[in-house]
Amino acid sequence: MSTSVRRCVRAMLACCTGLALTATALQGNALAAPQESQPPAEDPFYKPPSPLPDGKPGDIIRSRPSVFTMDPIGKAPYGGVKSWQVLYRSESVQGVPIAVSGSVLVPDKPWTGGGQRPLVSYTVGTRGLGDSCAPSYTLTQGIDYEELFIADALGKGWAVTVTDMEGLGTPGQHTYEVGGSQGKAVLNMARAAQRLPDAGLGAGPVAVWGYSQGGTSAGWAAELAASYAPELQLKGVVAGGVPADLLAVGKKLDGSAFVALMFMAAVGYDAAYPELKLGGYLNDRGRELLKKAENICLLSLDGASTLIDTSFKKISDYTASDPLATPEWQRRLNANKLGSTAPGVPVFQGQAALDEIIPAEQAETLRRAWCAKGANVTWKSYPLAEHVLGILQSEPDAIAFLTDRFAGKPAQGNCAA
Repeated sequence: MSTSVRRCVRAMLACCTGLALTATALQGNALAAPQESQPPAEDPFYKPPSPLPDGKPGDIIRSRPSVFTMDPIGKAPYGGVKSWQVLYRSESVQGVPIAVSGSVLVPDKPWTGGGQRPLVSYTVGTRGLGDSCAPSYTLTQGIDYEELFIADALGKGWAVTVTDMEGLGTPGQHTYEVGGSQGKAVLNMARAAQRLPDAGLGAGPVAVWGYSQGGTSAGWAAELAASYAPELQLKGVVAGGVPADLLAVGKKLDGSAFVALMFMAAVGYDAAYPELKLGGYLNDRGRELLKKAENICLLSLDGASTLIDTSFKKISDYTASDPLATPEWQRRLNANKLGSTAPGVPVFQGQAALDEIIPAEQAETLRRAWCAKGANVTWKSYPLAEHVLGILQSEPDAIAFLTDRFAGKPAQGNCAA
């Protein structure tokens, strides 16, 4: 295999922050295989009523039992876990009520750790912009590359909830990397899980865990929680590989093997802020890429082809003029930059030192900003890790951090180090 092809394949894997895991051998006790489910675009469950019913953020619009599987062939259910798909109320970055889909997973075994069963609001990394990338669907197909991390959390006896975020699964474009929307979706997903009667969770302790795009979501949930969802008993947040400053990330990605991620973020911001008018900046090549990107999943043949085709290109290859150089785009990107508010709960922030997608420097800037504002941050750099290894190496630390928070142990933090 040539060096360029190897780099492109590696790019595809790194963009997804994991591997497509076919983990049949790691299944729990297998149950009868479920019936084949429809992709979200073909499934009426994902289409919200219009207008939305009255309610408040986190209220459930509808729910149904589903199946969590790590078996992509036979789709045998993962043993000892009940799961549901839910459609719930959230809000856009601009405060408009929206419907978002997601999953709730609860171990069958009773919680024996004291108090109420903890809930982890797990927020996923980059999938793509197509509805078929939605985790509430991929978790039923055994094709979710973060399923083993979710299974590890379930193995601790914790309930886990996973939001699809705005526009992923539900109609409309996914607002990829618009932190204000993603953070609300994560917090409202936790609210929805605790309001789902069949889950039996009640108002127990909550934590948030995410990496890469999920790190953005987790960071925003940490900053928003005290003002937006003060009733949640949030105990801690794990935010890894955080794209805290998209302008800084964009500079690194321009001309790299991962330029497709820049374009995805531009599509996401254009969906969240229609006044940005992305189409007016694109040339013919950019308009062609836009048609592909709007419905693509990275773990697919089309996704792999697009990543290879765009590798090492520059934003100028797809635009007549650079939107990132305009005040309008810069204002919206800066409005979604993390670091302006200190999280009110302990945060574990991990970063791969050799990350080829998320610049370590901007992650360290976020750590310094949070620490300067008095946040309790435990920072850990993984010196030999790039983006994919970062999530793998940080997972044991994430589990240990959340275990201690749910046990009521104080977080020491290392801002002074």
